Amino acid sequence: MKVGLAPLLVLLLAVAGPVAAQQPTPETDPSGVLFWSPADRERVFRRMDSVMPHAVVSRGSGAVRDLPDGAPLALDPAAYMEAERVAGVLVIQDGRVLMERYGLGISRDTPWVSFSMTKSLTSTLVGAALRSGAIRSLEDPVTLYLPELAGGGYDGVTIRQLLTMTSGVAWNEDYADPASDVARFFSEPVVPGQDPVVTYMSRLPRAHAPGTRWNYSTGETNLVGSLLVAAEGRPLAQLLSEHIWSRAGMQADAVWALDQGGREMGGCCVSATLRDWGRVGLMALEGGVLGGERIVPDDWFDRAVVKQADTGEPGEGYGFQWWTQDDGVYGAYGIFGQAIRVDPERRLVIVVLSAWPQAVGFRHRKAREDFFADIVAAVDARSAD
Repeated sequence: MKVGLAPLLVLLLAVAGPVAAQQPTPETDPSGVLFWSPADRERVFRRMDSVMPHAVVSRGSGAVRDLPDGAPLALDPAAYMEAERVAGVLVIQDGRVLMERYGLGISRDTPWVSFSMTKSLTSTLVGAALRSGAIRSLEDPVTLYLPELAGGGYDGVTIRQLLTMTSGVAWNEDYADPASDVARFFSEPVVPGQDPVVTYMSRLPRAHAPGTRWNYSTGETNLVGSLLVAAEGRPLAQLLSEHIWSRAGMQADAVWALDQGGREMGGCCVSATLRDWGRVGLMALEGGVLGGERIVPDDWFDRAVVKQADTGEPGEGYGFQWWTQDDGVYGAYGIFGQAIRVDPERRLVIVVLSAWPQAVGFRHRKAREDFFADIVAAVDARSAD
C-alpha cells in the first residue's frame, strides 16, 4: 500500500471544496499541498521552509562521508524521470555511486521534502533512546512516558505496538473524508502547556485489542515523536542531529517541519539533499553504525526492517515504521513519489525523489516498481560479467 500521507496535508481537507476552488498556492495556503498546481509543487518541494516553520537539523562539524563513484550502470533513467516528474535518482552499491541524476531544476546541494520517509528516522530515534536508556523497553506502556494518555484508548498499549501501528486505537486516515481524524488532527487548538498531538490522541477510543490489527496512522507516528521528546527532554530536531545527522557524514543541515504547537512532526517532513537521503539508507543497511559506533541496540535493524505487522498486501508488511518485503528488501516511502529502497542482499540503496502529479496512485507506484526492477537487473547483469 505504502500511502503515507503526511500531516502537512490534513488541514486543507476540512475545507477541501473552497480551497480547491481557489487553487491555493504554497504562499497563500501552505497546508494545501494536495491542491497546489504541479508547477508549484515542483517549485516548493525544494524549499518547504520558505512557506512553513521548520527547525534546523545540524550536521555538526564532522567530515562528510565520501560517496565515491563506481562503475556506472548501463541504464538511462531519463524517460522515467521525465514521465514521473522525478527530481533525483541515486543508486549506491557497496558505498559507491552507480547512478546520480537530477531533474526539475535541482542539484546536489538542493534539499527535498521527504513526507512520510521521516517516519523511519523517528523510529531510529526510538532505537537510539533504547540504547541510551532514555526509553527502558519497547514493552513499556506508552502512558509511562505520556501520562496524559491514561484513562483512554492507549491504556495498556506498548511502545512496540505504537511503532508497528497495532495499538488498536481507532483512527480514520481517509484523506477524502473531511470528518476523518487525519483531516481534523491539525485543527486541534494550541493550549499553553499542552502538546496538541497528545491532547487529540488521548480522546480516541479503542477499536481493537492492542496488538491484534494493523491500522496506518500518521497521528500515531506523531505520538511516537511526542513520546521521544518526553523521554529525552529535547526536541526531535536536536535528537536527529545528535544521534544521526552529526554522525553519518551528512553534507548539509536538514530542516524539519513544525506542527501548530511548534514541535517537529514525528510522522513527516524532514527536508534533505539526495545524497544525504542516500546516507540515511546506508545507515540502515549498515545496522545503525555511524562513526564506528552503533547508535541503536545491536539487533535493532534486525527487528525494525522485518515484518512485525501484516498490512494485508501479499509479500509485504510493516516493521518499526519501515515498509517490508518478504524477500528482505525494505524501504521508507512518502507521498508524491519519495522513496528509499534498501536491498541488503545486494548491498544496494536506491533513492528516488519526485513530484508526482498525484499524492498516491497505482500507476505511479507501478512505474516506480518497474524502474526499481530495471535497476536491480542492471546491477545483477554487471555482477554476472
